[in-house]
Amino acid sequence: MQDFKNKTLFISGGTRGIGKEIVLDFASKGANVAFTYNSNSDIADEICKEVETKYGVKAKAYALNILEPNEYKDIFKLFDEDFSNGLDFFISNAIISGRAVVGGFGPFMRLKPKGLNNIYTATVDAFVVGAQEAAKRMEVNGGGSIITMSSTGNLVYTPNYAGHGTNKAAVEAMMRYAAAELGEKGIRVNAVSGGPIDTDALKAFPNYEEVKGEVVRRSPLSRMGVPSDITGACAFLCSDSASWLTGQTIVIDGGTTFQ
Repeated sequence: MQDFKNKTLFISGGTRGIGKEIVLDFASKGANVAFTYNSNSDIADEICKEVETKYGVKAKAYALNILEPNEYKDIFKLFDEDFSNGLDFFISNAIISGRAVVGGFGPFMRLKPKGLNNIYTATVDAFVVGAQEAAKRMEVNGGGSIITMSSTGNLVYTPNYAGHGTNKAAVEAMMRYAAAELGEKGIRVNAVSGGPIDTDALKAFPNYEEVKGEVVRRSPLSRMGVPSDITGACAFLCSDSASWLTGQTIVIDGGTTFQ
């Protein structure tokens, strides 16, 4: 098991689904954890208390509107006050759903610029600003690992997913540029691309049952992915075992992109 004692993780969107699973996993490995939440401070506080009590590490949560990426700048100032040992790992994970993606989630002929632009802001712009702020702290520490979450919706046709899929392709391209330029600072940048993972965010999609059934049918493992399937790849990319791995996308999809 990786030992992240005295290391610090910052992840966006850490109160549910994949993000929460990563918070708990890294804390169990000894890492201090900082994470953002959208609006529910009570849930964020509960997770902080759980992490600190169960694993004996430090945990802090910060409110972030992912559609306003520049908020990262003020959040990282608060982070600097809370975590004197700096930053080692940054994971860009938060996503948007609901009204914000109207015009961005749907068939091609129904796509609208506003919805598409919102997805770009929450996916690509947020990664850029968050990673920039993280890299400043990591450089002082002598390096670190940055990860952006992606999805196989940019590789395999998924109904109504054009807005998200194209933006995941864009954030993977941005990741590679970041990797090329941040390597000299000792900072590695990679992506973890998941097939459809059974989360609350996916359940909010109107065609959730259709997607789940298709994933189970296509996967040689005959099951849907769950958040814990993603955490191992993130821990690996932040470990010394991945010290020569940068600019890459690791696909965790249960074999569905091959079928």
